[in-house]
Amino acid sequence: MTSQPSPPTPTGITDALAGLQDLDELPTADHVARFSAAHNSLTAALSSIDEV
Repeated sequence: MTSQPSPPTPTGITDALAGLQDLDELPTADHVARFSAAHNSLTAALSSIDEV
């Protein structure tokens, strides 16, 4: 049994995760904006998958 390659990660998801990588270096007050941006990116990525 051979393993199959993983499907490529959509750019919106990659970008959303990248925006969360350095949260520990930011003031806590700035976290809300980062989480909001990640949420918006993930919502857009998921909507495009379902073609909604």
